[in-house]
Amino acid sequence: MREAAKAVAVFDSGVGGLTVFKEVRRVLPAERLVYFGDTARLPYGSKSKEAVTRFSLEIARFLLERDIKMLIVACNSASALALPALEAALDIPVLGVIGPAVRAAAAATRVGTIGVIGTEATVQSQAYERALEGLGCGLRTVVKPCPLFVPLVEEGWWEHPVTRQVAREYLRPLMRSGMDTLILGCTHYPLLKPVLARVAGRGVRLIDSGAEMAREARAWLMTHKLERGGGKGSQEFFVSDAPERFRRLARRFLGSGVGKVELARVEA
Repeated sequence: MREAAKAVAVFDSGVGGLTVFKEVRRVLPAERLVYFGDTARLPYGSKSKEAVTRFSLEIARFLLERDIKMLIVACNSASALALPALEAALDIPVLGVIGPAVRAAAAATRVGTIGVIGTEATVQSQAYERALEGLGCGLRTVVKPCPLFVPLVEEGWWEHPVTRQVAREYLRPLMRSGMDTLILGCTHYPLLKPVLARVAGRGVRLIDSGAEMAREARAWLMTHKLERGGGKGSQEFFVSDAPERFRRLARRFLGSGVGKVELARVEA
């Protein structure tokens, strides 16, 4: 198969990565896109580095069989814990979501205090703090793990009263820090944007990596002359469990164009 005709793959622990997938589809409408949601083993945020790395490599091997030219790691936990292993194992570009979000937050903040919310694994990795420090801008970072958000999203409770109450509890200590920018350090969290925006207030800008990641993916493909030149794009969806449930949530977010969702085995 001609290199430019190969697919761009996006993977996540569940439905959250669809926030990245939607942006990739928007900026790369001619591409063949493949999405994998590891719904049998979510949430990744409570798993060890060894487990997340193993899961990520298993998924990467499956996706390579789909003739892909780029792998986008939409999951923040996998980006924080498994990216070096993926880059070492694959001979195609592997893009993580942390860098794009950090660069966008650094450009957006006015007061120099940036909040980060994420899963336990992402927060414990300190990946966001290291990435922000690496910019050399003297930015202050305040971080809060929010482990309940992923199951709330997977349940479809995107604007449920329970979700609003949980968001108030999680964001309260961050609001006291004086932050003006909040990184949504998990691709599930943008699905809660309406709730998070109301709780955080107008003075806080919410940053998710979807749009930034999509722009970086397109720029890489154009630079290396691997962007599909034209025609109509396509999309395939694979999950490791409960395909009909995933399809229902995906159609709610992406629209009725979501067709068949295939069940796939990825264990070694």
